[in-house]
Amino acid sequence: MDDIVKAAMAKWPNVPNCYGWLGLDARGNWYMRDDRTQAQGPFPASKGSLLKHDKLIEFIHRNYAADAQGQWFFQNGPQRVYVELEATPWVWRLQPDGGVLSHTGLPVQVQESLLDEVGRLYLLTDLGIGLVHSADMNLAADKVETNRWRPGEVHADALPARFGFVPHPQAAHMA
Repeated sequence: MDDIVKAAMAKWPNVPNCYGWLGLDARGNWYMRDDRTQAQGPFPASKGSLLKHDKLIEFIHRNYAADAQGQWFFQNGPQRVYVELEATPWVWRLQPDGGVLSHTGLPVQVQESLLDEVGRLYLLTDLGIGLVHSADMNLAADKVETNRWRPGEVHADALPARFGFVPHPQAAHMA
């Protein structure tokens, strides 16, 4: 977490949390969801505006974490902005050298692979569970075909409970 964020949290400890305003899609893209977007429906049916500002995205990546309940958030100064997840808290990018990076650029170690009912590939890593980016499925197929990864079966609906994450913190907060 950035030092400036830690300082803001110490200076303003009682800023209310923010729900529904930020979404992470299945390709690792961030979406800003204003009031109008939220009124049109839940994420990802109503995504909002794709964030394109590199410095803002880097700031989000450095300050992305989960709370004790498995709700993922971006710590924006003193305010915790909870993230609506389309699939999982992480999106993995496979590298030509065999490495795997998170959508935030962190290298990970793969522990297990899983395939869901519609053919999406998930990796359990030292950071947690994540979805393999759709553009990297050729590299993933090579790993499966050469038995470096042997995917087990999983139902996508079972992932949050099994791996302890909350895909829709806004709905959980309202309940």
